[in-house]
Amino acid sequence: MSQLALVCRPGHDLHRVLAATPGLDVPRFESFTDAVDAVVSGGGILVLSDSYPDHPACIDPAALDQARTRDLRLYVEYVAALPGIDIGGIQRPRWERAVIADDFFGASLPAGRILAVQGLHLQSVAGASPAPHVVAARVAGFDHAVYGLPAEAQPLLFQHPDLPWLIATTCLSCFVTGRYAPTDAWAALWRSILQWLAGDALTIPALTWTPLVAPAYDRDIPMPKKAEAHALKAGLRWFRRSGLLVRADQESRLAEHAEAGIAAWPADGRVGDGSHGILEGQMSVLQPDGSQMVSIIRRSDCVCESALSLALGGDTLTASNLLEYVYTTSAARQGGRGEPDHPAYGHIAWGVTNDAWLKANYGDDNARILLSTAATAGLLRDDRWDEAMALCVLANLRTSSRFGFRPGRIDMEALEQRGWEHYFGSDLVLLHPHYESYLWACFLWAYERSGDELFYQRALAAITRVVAAGPDGWRWTNGLAQERARMLLPLAWLVRVRDTPEHRRWLRDTAAGLIALQDSCGAIREELGDPATGNYPPPVSNEDYGKHEAALIQANGDAVADLLYTTNFAFLGLHEAAAATGESMFQDAADRLADFLCRCQVRSDRRPELDGAWFRAFDFGRWEPWGSDADAGWGAWAVESGWTQGWITTVLALRQRRSSLWDLATATGVGDHIRRLREGMIPPAVVTDVDTSG
Repeated sequence: MSQLALVCRPGHDLHRVLAATPGLDVPRFESFTDAVDAVVSGGGILVLSDSYPDHPACIDPAALDQARTRDLRLYVEYVAALPGIDIGGIQRPRWERAVIADDFFGASLPAGRILAVQGLHLQSVAGASPAPHVVAARVAGFDHAVYGLPAEAQPLLFQHPDLPWLIATTCLSCFVTGRYAPTDAWAALWRSILQWLAGDALTIPALTWTPLVAPAYDRDIPMPKKAEAHALKAGLRWFRRSGLLVRADQESRLAEHAEAGIAAWPADGRVGDGSHGILEGQMSVLQPDGSQMVSIIRRSDCVCESALSLALGGDTLTASNLLEYVYTTSAARQGGRGEPDHPAYGHIAWGVTNDAWLKANYGDDNARILLSTAATAGLLRDDRWDEAMALCVLANLRTSSRFGFRPGRIDMEALEQRGWEHYFGSDLVLLHPHYESYLWACFLWAYERSGDELFYQRALAAITRVVAAGPDGWRWTNGLAQERARMLLPLAWLVRVRDTPEHRRWLRDTAAGLIALQDSCGAIREELGDPATGNYPPPVSNEDYGKHEAALIQANGDAVADLLYTTNFAFLGLHEAAAATGESMFQDAADRLADFLCRCQVRSDRRPELDGAWFRAFDFGRWEPWGSDADAGWGAWAVESGWTQGWITTVLALRQRRSSLWDLATATGVGDHIRRLREGMIPPAVVTDVDTSG
């Protein structure tokens, strides 16, 4: 007879893990009755859920009585009924995570430790132990619940008040398929449960398994010679496998979802040709089967950034279709944005999904639209979008202050009420690189193409002030590291147009602050600044978790790289700095970062829609995706089609070509259009004061 037994279907996650564990023999049975007969008195049985989350399991009461008679220890999960426990309905909480509630698991999982149960479905219970071992709770924190447990915490794992039975109100055993995280915590949890069931009769060895969605390479193994080429190929393949390219037959459903306020849907794997755009990305909202919900938002920046990647990968038709969607087919440049006498003329909408997106004009989003369009047009030698780019860069110049700063977002209503002249003549100073700096790069590009000094003057005025203030004087968005990363591109391009010792020093000093955060594996550690100057710092309470955008870390020192806000833009900035200066400090840092990105890229046969992606969060201490998932929808496991996937694949492709974004973007004929349109967009009479010394 056996000391332990499983009751589950063949191939269940825990069954596979235990079967592959040397020195551990845990037989599997189809029925609980058979398992009771096969286990020694005082042994343990695990009754696992085979129909989670659709149907809780039913256990024969007579077999339970027999187990009680034979003094068997039980682990049962997601069951419809148990004696002495009032099991209620199924809940689908959004922000609750699993939290260790006591010392049941010992030092390996102390109280307060956080685990992720992806796609959590939870049964309510009454009559449970007043001291559960694991609870579901909305808690802030990276690894630990820094503000303790809220009163609303619900039992996930508890002991029957009268019997030696562990009861789980969810499926804890589908940890491989469900992509529960982090791996080390789940291994410790299951080892402890098994040891409790086995008692002193067995010593449970360490449990290991290969996650279904895992990094491409371990941290320290030698890399193949063509690792970057392989990573690029997989990253480009993701655009099609992800199912994000919109098809014509999805248009009506997208409209219905947008009208109903539904922000996401499951991807179906079929893809379009780019003529209807691309969706924003895979959200950090996981389902019990390990899949991720897909944002239905079509953002102009993500569409154009994806176009550049695909063009560099040789898919010129899809790339052209994507740009045509933004510039011609969609509503992004229609209405007031397409009327010469309207103050929004030339701007490109944040997104086209609904009015909430159409009304917004973000300078940074327009900047990345311009950068990716210019590089795509230069690569394809296609002038179709040159005039629209000229209008867009002029539109953003005329809504920037005389010191070169622009409000991060100007909605259509504000532009209509105030007029563009209000912004052009203002004294606004906004030391916030995330929202500002890429427009300065665009102004420098426009200056190089057109020779218009106003672009250079306003870019230089703004950059000078930001450099003088230093990072401690900047506002930051989700972290201070991303602000450092964002400054590299305009500083590199400033060296391109005016290569002076001072401009090189600014670039070196800014890069040095970022490189100081680079780990030996190449990852760039996230960094928080003064909370008083941060837009989206870590949650300040448990109730604050999930309410808005947020950092991936709770405190400086958490070993996480952010591939949505920092690493991606650092990769671009370091590459452009190396190309502009030829200095080894930039190239060496870019090479280390490239190595890290090749290693942490997703590989998955079971989830092909994620294969080749880069998640937002990567814990380079554990070497797996992990972080505080507090950001509303775009947390640790998010994949942004443009910001993340787009720029990482773009830089990898530029490295393969031994080229730069500057080389491609300056191959356009946009300068002629800027010179022709300048007087109409910004009449000479309006340019009465370009003094930036005030």
